[in-house]
Amino acid sequence: MKSVTKSCECPECNQISNQYHGTYIRKVQDLPILGKQVQLEITAHKCNCENDACKVATIAETYNGFLNYYSRMTERCADFISTLALETSCEGCARICKEMGIRISGDSVIRLLLKRFDNQASVECGETVGIDGFAFKKRKTYGTIIVDKESHTPIAILDGRDGNTLRQWLKGNQNIKAVTRDRASAYAKVISEELPDVMQIADRFHLHQNLLNAVKGALNCNN
Repeated sequence: MKSVTKSCECPECNQISNQYHGTYIRKVQDLPILGKQVQLEITAHKCNCENDACKVATIAETYNGFLNYYSRMTERCADFISTLALETSCEGCARICKEMGIRISGDSVIRLLLKRFDNQASVECGETVGIDGFAFKKRKTYGTIIVDKESHTPIAILDGRDGNTLRQWLKGNQNIKAVTRDRASAYAKVISEELPDVMQIADRFHLHQNLLNAVKGALNCNN
């Protein structure tokens, strides 16, 4: 394959350059055909950045969302892998892809998802959020998820559940008026210190769970 375009856009200053520098060969993975692995060999152009103030010297061309800078697979292939991983698991996705004719490991799937997460546009935070802890790996590593109440979409995933990373996040989101959370003292303490005027609400799931545990304990004591 060879591009028919004659210009490149600089990823640093976004200036369009027509100053030809040279070509190089890119080999990238695409979606399989009838279970067979497909690899595209592309003669890609490079241009010199014409902006003297820009720190980038040469620019590798992209293909309008079909293939990005330095990527080793097409965007449609990456989209399929990401969707499959979110519906199954990273290791399960890698096994299915192998049977379909896509070469990727479980670790590469994780790196792809993390890269896409980091490249997401920042989500505006509303006045009411939900905060809860979860396990990246049970009994090993934990994290904190923050969800916007109005859109019901995650807006931040933080390392740890001891409140340290939550404290830093709250300092940058002083517009919050109400927080729903579990009954963990670490979250309550940090929220009270950073946003003392915020209304803190114990969510129904944890209230029901605590009530159920209390009832079970009382019944066991009576027995």
